[in-house]
Amino acid sequence: MPRPPGDHEARRQDVSEAVWRVMAERGFAGLTLRAVAAELGATTGLLTHYFATKQALVQYALDLLEQRTLARPRRPTGGGLAALRNALLDILPLTTAATDTNRIWVSSWDAALAEPDLRTSYARKYGQSRERLTGLVEAAQALGELPPGNPADIAARAQAFVLGLVVQALFDPSAFPPERQAGLLEDYLEQLSVTK
Repeated sequence: MPRPPGDHEARRQDVSEAVWRVMAERGFAGLTLRAVAAELGATTGLLTHYFATKQALVQYALDLLEQRTLARPRRPTGGGLAALRNALLDILPLTTAATDTNRIWVSSWDAALAEPDLRTSYARKYGQSRERLTGLVEAAQALGELPPGNPADIAARAQAFVLGLVVQALFDPSAFPPERQAGLLEDYLEQLSVTK
């Protein structure tokens, strides 16, 4: 249900949610002001009232999505290898909501590569994710659950593995259902661990 016209920030969030739905369904290439307006049940004039350009609309929506992604419930971190496993499981498209979120992120990569501000923002986001994973790797190494080695390199490989799995699951969900994704991650972590 549309919000009252006077609630500017809430209306911007409504527009952002419409952007997410369009991107999740049609990808970044299908994102137009007209498509967002139709999804919102509004006019393109209303959109330009809240966002002067399509880029401003997209940047706001992606910033809000990042905030929601960081605030969403996570699996318990615990410690050691279990914490690393849970952090990587949280990235995978194992639920409808996680699939939609991943579709939005992946569909926006092309724009991020083309637009310097978005590219910088995405480099920061993925860098922060690697830093979190590096800390989890270090903790697992301290417990003897992962072998010695450069924790930043191990974290980068783990991130690359899980993002590759995200892409495969998005393109071929029947070949990569949630159970298989979790199983492949488990196999990957078993290969990393000291105790086989």
